[in-house]
Amino acid sequence: MLVDTIKSDLVKAMKAGDKDKISCLRLILSAFKYKQVESKKELDDAEALQVLRTQVKQVTDSYEQYKQGGREDLAANEEKNLAILKSYLPQELSDEEIGGIVKRIVAETSATKKDFGMVMKKTMAEVSGRADGKRVSAVVSQLLH
Repeated sequence: MLVDTIKSDLVKAMKAGDKDKISCLRLILSAFKYKQVESKKELDDAEALQVLRTQVKQVTDSYEQYKQGGREDLAANEEKNLAILKSYLPQELSDEEIGGIVKRIVAETSATKKDFGMVMKKTMAEVSGRADGKRVSAVVSQLLH
C-alpha cells in the first residue's frame, strides 16, 4: 500500500539523515492523516494517490510562484520536493499514448468537435491519473479539430 511504502521510506530517510526527504515525506503523511480523519476511514491506494496528486499540484504552484518572485532558494527546495512526490506517482503517459487512447475513443463513439466533453470524460477515466488534465485536453482538442 502507498501509505505503508511512504512510512517505510520515511524511516529509511531518517536513518540516512536525509532532511529534505524527511520533511517532504512527513508533509505527505500529514496530508494522508488529514484526509483519513476527514473521511473517517483508512485510505485505500486510490485515495492516497489522489491526496498525493493534490500535493504535487500545490508544490508545483509554489515552485512557479517562487520562480516568478525571484526566490531561487525556495524554488530549488520545492523542486526537490516535487521530485520526491512524483517518485510515488504511477508513470505518466506520453502524448502519443494519450493520442492513441483518444483516437480509439473517438473511433468507438464517432465523436465530433461538439462531443469534446464526452471524449474528455472517457479519456480521463481511462488514463486514471497517469496524465495531467491540461495535456489530455490539448490532445483531445487537437484530434477533434
